[in-house]
Amino acid sequence: MTAQCDVTARRATGEVMGRFERYLSVWVGLAIVAGIALGKLFPTAFEWLSGLEIANVNLVVAVLIWAMVYPMMINVDFASLRHAGDRPKGLTVTLVINWLIKPFTMAGLALLFFEGFFAGLVPADDAKAYIAGMILLGAAPCTAMVFVWSQLTDGDATYTLVQVAINDLIMIFAFAPLVALLLGVAEVIVPWQTLLLSVGLYVVIPLIAGALTRRHLFGQGGQTAVDRFTGRIKPITVMGLVVTVLLLFAFQGERILNQPLVIALIAIPLIIQSVGIFGLAYLWARGWHVPISIGAPAALIGTSNFFELAVAVAISLFGLNSGAALATVVGVLVEVPVMLALVKLVNRSRPWYERAPTVRQRRGT
Repeated sequence: MTAQCDVTARRATGEVMGRFERYLSVWVGLAIVAGIALGKLFPTAFEWLSGLEIANVNLVVAVLIWAMVYPMMINVDFASLRHAGDRPKGLTVTLVINWLIKPFTMAGLALLFFEGFFAGLVPADDAKAYIAGMILLGAAPCTAMVFVWSQLTDGDATYTLVQVAINDLIMIFAFAPLVALLLGVAEVIVPWQTLLLSVGLYVVIPLIAGALTRRHLFGQGGQTAVDRFTGRIKPITVMGLVVTVLLLFAFQGERILNQPLVIALIAIPLIIQSVGIFGLAYLWARGWHVPISIGAPAALIGTSNFFELAVAVAISLFGLNSGAALATVVGVLVEVPVMLALVKLVNRSRPWYERAPTVRQRRGT
């Protein structure tokens, strides 16, 4: 590993979870309450905001999503790709989980619950919208909070950087076809033009902008300049997420008040999906003799979602006041407490993981 890559990796995962990340579910909960209240008090204002669209993309939300996604892309170090072959087993676990298993299990659970178990509890059209939102969550692997989960489990920093970089590159080409396939299976009409536009707006352009910004900052002052810049714009990122959730629930308020159990109904399959995917990846990594410093991040990366992208695409495809957008926001609500519980499980199960008699802990396994 080069000295530059080592420094980048340590700093990318070296920050402990900040106050915002640790209490993300609290801020989202407060934004939900505020959004419902403001939507009831000022319905005309929010109707006007929802009309600010170009090609089915709401301009206000587009700016807010960019505020969330762009800073994350600055942290992606594509120089780490030279180490992609150093730990092939851990990388294989996560990529198979992310792209060949997780999207399909999420679609299956969504259909099972909303066309099976919950069929009599929500209207059929709403059920299809919730299924679509959950499919978008399942098809969007995380690229930001993974640094936090890796650091909290003493994961290998360089591996995390490699994983994020490769996932982002795959997402450019695989996200739209995968989403279209699964939405088609769920009998949801896919507006291809809007889907491709969303990928361009919220993945390709921010990724290019982040890479160019990182290159410029690194040339000015190395990793210190990158850290300083991302630290300064972090409040904008926080505001973007909170305001986006507020807007969504301002439009969804009437529906939620009429169906107070809907959030819990959406959360149930999302939680089952997270726990199931984590268990599969974690046991696979242990059984395949992957060191825990690689296996734990591989499992957690496969479990976490790029919910910012899912929210953005749901809004673009189905609208601000859609059930699909609501489902993706519920994903934000449940992700942090679930992931923190899984982090705790990893740390407590470390002795069990490392007791496997054939686990080889040498570097490069």
